[in-house]
Amino acid sequence: MRNRSLLILTTAVTAGALTLTACGSRDDKGGAGNGDSGDVTVTIGLDAPLTGELSALGLGIKNSADLAVKTANKKQYVKGVTFKLESLDDQAQPSAGQQNATKFVADKSVLGVVGPLNSSVAESMQKVFDDAKLVQVSPANTNPALSQGVNWSTGDKKRAYKSYFRTATTDAVQGPFAAQYVFNEAKKTKAFIIDDKKTYGAGLAGTFKGEFEKLGGKVLGTEHINPDTRDFSAVATKVKSSGADVVYYGGEYPAAGPLAKQIKEAGAKVTVVGGDALYSPEYVKLAGAAAANGDIATSVGAPIESLASAKEFLADYKTGGYKEAYEAYGGYSYDSTWSIIEAVKKVVDGNNGKLPEDARAKVVEALQGVSFEGVTGKVSFDEFGDTTNKQLTVYKVEGGAFKPVKSGTFGN
Repeated sequence: MRNRSLLILTTAVTAGALTLTACGSRDDKGGAGNGDSGDVTVTIGLDAPLTGELSALGLGIKNSADLAVKTANKKQYVKGVTFKLESLDDQAQPSAGQQNATKFVADKSVLGVVGPLNSSVAESMQKVFDDAKLVQVSPANTNPALSQGVNWSTGDKKRAYKSYFRTATTDAVQGPFAAQYVFNEAKKTKAFIIDDKKTYGAGLAGTFKGEFEKLGGKVLGTEHINPDTRDFSAVATKVKSSGADVVYYGGEYPAAGPLAKQIKEAGAKVTVVGGDALYSPEYVKLAGAAAANGDIATSVGAPIESLASAKEFLADYKTGGYKEAYEAYGGYSYDSTWSIIEAVKKVVDGNNGKLPEDARAKVVEALQGVSFEGVTGKVSFDEFGDTTNKQLTVYKVEGGAFKPVKSGTFGN
């Protein structure tokens, strides 16, 4: 994605506060014709895989955050503040994510970070951000432990990092939601479960398995794979021999596509099912349209194209000229970015038009109470920093593309 420059006029810094007062160079009618003017520059960081196999998702996240920043500046949404987006590439690697987190913390103009895509990357970033009281809002992380602690599944939920928030719902509901659809509506009763051993994939597969067995489904086999390996012939043979009628894969589309293709080529008559990291045109390309036909992915929220709340976003994204699609998390990325903008506005409005010296800590506090109508619907956060929007959608590959077949919430 191309970078978009923002016109920054001046930065006024006082010893005790960043003071937002009109200066002589500012155009009282908005300056620069598009509102990209102000006395203080607030940077919003963006961390996602911008290169590599998951870059389709990462670039959609980046573009959508960019659109939110441009919209806020155009509207002069926070008087006296110009927002700037600073994007860093984590390549879906936890080590890179941690390095990026450290860079964001070192830049004192950064008051919030959007991202990352991967739950495993988020694990490496959370403490770095929390120690610095720098807010983080992910549009895509779904592993429940990130917000509710490692013992969340036993009911012992503990929030370890007050600076961590997300606009995507968790696998605590996504896995069971998929299991209910697969068992009750797709009428699949014999599953073979595979995961990539990563934080996201293994966690999602586990929540699917628990609900599937609870419903009466039988798990005929489980397997862990190395997603970097593209020869899945051994596991494909095991799937065929098991007699399963559905394969649930906990992982991402770069491995899921080839895995599905090889399972079908081995002669297994199965439907491959996965979570939001399969919901991409890239999955269909990698699996092949014929092999992917009938396969299922769940994803967070309702189909964005069906939401009245998303009309402006969809129109602005198109006119913005972005080369890449907004993909599965575009709306959530816009809302994540806007939640930081709303929090900054709360801090400024509550401090006589000034950003206090402890602005980062104040933004964390403000974000907890943020509530607004976003692209994806109402955006607000519970006591764990999780989104209050638990909506999910089942998508099925038909005619070479994912088509929505059911939206709802777990248990409904």
